[in-house]
Formats: sequence, C-alpha cells, structure tokens
Amino acid sequence: MTIVLPAGQLQEQFVYVSVRDPRARPLFDELAYEYHSRYSDVIDPEMLRQEMVRYPDEAFATPHGAFVLLLRDGVAVAGGAFMRHADAGTAEFKRIWASRHCRRQGLARRVLDELEAQAARQGYTRVFLGTGPRQPEAIALYQGSGYTLLSAHDFGEDAPPGYHFEKALTAAVALHGA
Repeated sequence: MTIVLPAGQLQEQFVYVSVRDPRARPLFDELAYEYHSRYSDVIDPEMLRQEMVRYPDEAFATPHGAFVLLLRDGVAVAGGAFMRHADAGTAEFKRIWASRHCRRQGLARRVLDELEAQAARQGYTRVFLGTGPRQPEAIALYQGSGYTLLSAHDFGEDAPPGYHFEKALTAAVALHGA
C-alpha cells in the first residue's frame, strides 16, 4: 500500500521483501544497537549477535512467513516479520522495529497492524510474540493493541527473561487491517 501525500510531504509505503534486501539493513543495525544498549550488562555480547541470525531467512518468507518494511521516501523507517510458530494456525511476530530517529510517530503500531493483516491473509488465526523485559515501549504497544500477556519474567527469575503475548486474529483484520 502506498500513501501519497500532498506536495512537500513524505511518501510512505509498506513493501514485502526478503530479509536480505539491502533496504532492511537499518532494521538489523538498529536492532543490534537496541539489544546491545539494553542488555549487554546481562547477556554476553556474542549471544546478542547470535540472536540476530538465530532464524533461517526462509522462516520469514511465504508461504509461512513475511518480512515487511515501511519505507518513507524510499528509506526504511520501520519494519517487522513473522514466521510459523508451534502450530500451523499461529504466527510468531519477530523484529518489530521503528527507527530511533522516527520514534513517537505511531510507526511500530502501523507495522503491527500490517503484520496482523498479512498474517490473517496468509491463514493464521493467532499471533504469539515475545519481547525483552527491558523494552517497556514494546510491552506497552502490545498491551495497548489487544494482546493478552501470557508470562512475564525478568533477569534473575527461575524462568527465562521475557514477556510473552498472544492475540486472536479475525477475518476482519485480513480485510481491513487491524
């Protein structure tokens, strides 16, 4: 979908690409920066690097996944992906990101809405996602977008750290977006 604005304003569009598309590089670079800045005191930097390549590229390709970028005047300013989760009806959202230079503009919510719509179009009926305990912006986004909190653990607890959420997708999401 391309949004064309009056002269002098920015043009934005969602594009579905491969994780290897050069336009996706800012997403991965900024995610690496975020992970390092928030977690390097509790997670080995090598483990943080490995997190960025934990899943094979094909996991985020059709028919089971997708990788989307929100381009503003041709430059990626936000994005995200999904892959099949434990069962055929559940998509797992990953790598939802908004450029730190463009925050507080609702970009992550728009990406989340787009991913939900695409997952529903691809036949998924449920979303599962997780985020780190030091990402309060993400936690607030998911709670404010109708996701149900399944578990929440911080570092030093018996369970691995992370906040896990789920949400049921409806046919209306596929047709009209979230």
